[in-house]
Amino acid sequence: MAGSIESNNRFIGIDVGGTKILGVVVDPATGQIAARRKAPTPKADPTAVGPAIAAVVEELIEAEGRPTAVGVGVPGLVDHQGVLHYGPNVPGVLKLDIAGDLHRALGIPVVADNDAANAALAEHRLGAARGTMHAVIVTQGTGIGGAIIVGGRLLRGANGFAGEPGHMLIDRSGHQCACGRFGCWESVSSGAGLANLSREVIAEGRGARILELAGGDAAHIRGEHVSAALAEGDTDAEEILNRFATWVAQGLGSLINLLDPEIIVLGGGLTAINRHFLGDVRERVTAAVLGGEHRPEVPVVPAQLGEEAGAIGGAINARDLFVGGGSPRG
Repeated sequence: MAGSIESNNRFIGIDVGGTKILGVVVDPATGQIAARRKAPTPKADPTAVGPAIAAVVEELIEAEGRPTAVGVGVPGLVDHQGVLHYGPNVPGVLKLDIAGDLHRALGIPVVADNDAANAALAEHRLGAARGTMHAVIVTQGTGIGGAIIVGGRLLRGANGFAGEPGHMLIDRSGHQCACGRFGCWESVSSGAGLANLSREVIAEGRGARILELAGGDAAHIRGEHVSAALAEGDTDAEEILNRFATWVAQGLGSLINLLDPEIIVLGGGLTAINRHFLGDVRERVTAAVLGGEHRPEVPVVPAQLGEEAGAIGGAINARDLFVGGGSPRG
């Protein structure tokens, strides 16, 4: 199989998010992208998710030819066979055999995994965690994804479900999460969490500018409304970001206590919400860690590969399976 890799070193990586499907044709050894395509993630019809992924793959094949293999990442619980059992941010999608369905539809080897696991592979091989043996990668988007590198390898767990830090319970009396429970870390430390904290401030009689930017309806508040208010110097937005940084640090502190990593990589657009955010998080992490002042500092750094990390990681995952002599997960 190694000979095949030498003759065709391009793989397709697909990243399925809450709003879009991103596909790339990439050399996973270098991360060099030859082509990319995007499509909206179907919301109304869960049965349309698989065909939508296949359509993006077919567009990339038309542009660059057939790849050696395809790697797909989706948010949620994906088992070792590439079946999505549950995804709180892709409502209605249950027991979807992503790898198998795509393999049968396209006739190409396919591997499917959690989207954050794929992003972690990319950041570990090519990005901010390169060269480390123990790392935690956290992706902050609509929700929170995560993955754990132990001994230089991705920790997958007994069923393939390891790495869901967004659903650590940190405040049972807190906000409702997309998963239906109350008080998940995700409910205060993701894009949805930022909106929840904004609504807290509005309920306290503040946040007028953010509410105005959301059209006067607190239910419509999104992270970009907070960002816009921050750019205007709005003090209520600054208070929201202060609370947000504190909650993010609390969760990271718990991960450090549990896993003792060399580095934590934060991905997703929220890391750049303003120039002080990462610094504020770093300051708070030490206080959130057991014996924080008596142990080596764990760097908290931004991801390097941007929105394409998950798709690049999907291609890396596909290459690993193919070179390792595994069979398609279908």
